[in-house]
Amino acid sequence: MKIALQEVSKGRNGQALPLTSLEFHTGSVRFALAETEQRPTVLGLIASGRMRPDSGRVSIDGSTDTKALRRRVALVDAPDVSDPHPDIALAGVVGEELMFAGVGATPLHARRWLAQLGYAELASVPIGSIDPAARVRILCELAILREGVDGVVLVSPDRHGGSPDGWWRIAGEFADRGYAMLVIVGGSAAVALERMHEFDAVNASGPVEPLALEPLRQAQGPTEDWVAEPAEAPEPTEDWVAEPVEAPEPTENWVAEPVEAPEPTALRQAQGPTETAEPENWVAEPVEAPRTDENGEAR
Repeated sequence: MKIALQEVSKGRNGQALPLTSLEFHTGSVRFALAETEQRPTVLGLIASGRMRPDSGRVSIDGSTDTKALRRRVALVDAPDVSDPHPDIALAGVVGEELMFAGVGATPLHARRWLAQLGYAELASVPIGSIDPAARVRILCELAILREGVDGVVLVSPDRHGGSPDGWWRIAGEFADRGYAMLVIVGGSAAVALERMHEFDAVNASGPVEPLALEPLRQAQGPTEDWVAEPAEAPEPTEDWVAEPVEAPEPTENWVAEPVEAPEPTALRQAQGPTETAEPENWVAEPVEAPRTDENGEAR
């Protein structure tokens, strides 16, 4: 089975989904990049035959058989469409899906099914609190219980947190079991998958441009192995010549006036003269004693 989307879009000027082309097929897992709140769900609905695009073509094995596409491809965990309410216990979610699959759907059946899968201890836990990888495995296992399902479109598993390696490895396991897997993710998860070479992750719609990370790197500053390169001074142009700066010439009627020493202020006059340094060749002159008369009085 091969599903191909050729230049599909949705909404006025592609607001709900811009022009998108991708393909996924049996035995492989691919991811597709879709940003904003609504586009992942819109892309998932179109890729699984549950929404008609406003432009482009969706085909399954070369045919535009929407009914066959809808029957053979399951839409898993699409926000506001097929995702379970986060407060419902896992056993309740399992029971409802078992009912859609046409098998025993009592609470006992649900608990037995979880035990067979290895998640018996999670039966009473709200599904909104389940580990992202375990959530993906449980919901995908429930989806393929329906008769005729040969492919899965998993929508935004990265929104639940955790590392991409958990749910991506699980999607790869379903591909190895013979299912066509398409995982719709956001930009951060897409870049992470492309950088994890051991996953051999393939983008169904082409390579992801990592340019969106550059402004973030600049805002965070240089990395550990970053080395500052000296900035070179700009070279002068061919016709450039440094011109000397000339001092301004005096005008015709300009005359240099002598600078007069400032007169002592009232405060300096009141304080008296300040001490001055004595010259090196200064010699103290002797002071004569006053002369006295016979009575000892100064004359």
